[in-house]
Amino acid sequence: MDALKQDVPPSRVSSQPRAGRRGRYPRKVFFLLDSFNIGGTETQAVELARRLDPAQYAVTLGYIKPDGPLIDKLRGTSVALTQFRPKRGVDSPSGVYEILRLAAFLRRGRFDIVHTHDLWSNLLGVPAAWLARVPAVISSRRDLAHFDWYQSRRRVWLKRIQNLSDIVLTNANPIRDALIFEDGFAPVKVRVVHNGIDLERFRVARPRTMEAEEGKRIVLVGNMHSDVKGHRSLIAAAPAIVSEFPATRFAFVGDGSERPIFEKQISELGLQDNFTFLGRRTDIPEVLALCDIGVLPSKAEGLSNAVLEYLAAGLPTVATNVGGNAEIIKDTVTGLLVPSQDPNALSAALLRLLRDPEYAIRLGRAGQNYVREQFSFERLIEETDALYTELLERRGMN
Repeated sequence: MDALKQDVPPSRVSSQPRAGRRGRYPRKVFFLLDSFNIGGTETQAVELARRLDPAQYAVTLGYIKPDGPLIDKLRGTSVALTQFRPKRGVDSPSGVYEILRLAAFLRRGRFDIVHTHDLWSNLLGVPAAWLARVPAVISSRRDLAHFDWYQSRRRVWLKRIQNLSDIVLTNANPIRDALIFEDGFAPVKVRVVHNGIDLERFRVARPRTMEAEEGKRIVLVGNMHSDVKGHRSLIAAAPAIVSEFPATRFAFVGDGSERPIFEKQISELGLQDNFTFLGRRTDIPEVLALCDIGVLPSKAEGLSNAVLEYLAAGLPTVATNVGGNAEIIKDTVTGLLVPSQDPNALSAALLRLLRDPEYAIRLGRAGQNYVREQFSFERLIEETDALYTELLERRGMN
């Protein structure tokens, strides 16, 4: 077990201390996360862990894989770290052993709350919390699309496991609806808390004129572990854009096993000079400040961090009308929505912005204002604290 001693980040939300389990305070919270790779779920979990007020919450973050740069964000904070890693997956004998090991850890630690954040941590952490009789257990479902567990017969087992938790937490209303109407969860059991974003980091964005003579830069931020983020759709849409605006540049931020496939598709279209692969980046605000349009042509989404970041940076944004994208973007007002897997509609929306720079600027400003009003981390912390408080009050622990 590894613990990192940490200072209190200046952006925490504070309030009066409350009593916890058996009168103890601060409340003891255990987070479980698959890895520290850069992704929407991982970013939200790490930011939540480091921003919860340490006067109210003593947070331990368990992880399954030690991979990823986000672990560095926890250095200098009060979050303790510990690993629980099945050698052959959570549905193997070693997985059962890790469930029992985690249950013993939770029992010894007398945790008040267990909050699992993704598929694998649900499968490992929820049964362990149930065995340990942790008073409040929260599992998460932030996507319904691209994992076998969500599409195969094993989805039934996932539902049974998540039904052991008190709340199934999601970040978008379309996912909540699917959990209720497709999986049969009781409506009272499924809650929505939208993602938050560190708005201060995006104040570096330069003023946008869209009047520069050089080609405009269109950016897509998304991992390349699959094509779920729609890289192929954007590549397919590019010829129509480049034929009218030859100097347009497309920037891909992120990496993954599918990158060679995308590179081959670009090469076959003869568009190598129009595309740049920037790889994984930790300076997203600075990258976005150098771009002119944000795009996310996903096949599936929860509530996209990338779209929130585009809007926070003031970028006019085009996204597919899937998942929670329509909860962030009001079509033609705070951004443009297009159908998924439709390169023609995608190119038409991007061309609309390129042809009408003034409209693009208005769209970017409206989106930026909306995100600043509705998606701060302070709002995320307040809603999470209210949920934790509600669950503990059910157990008579406040």
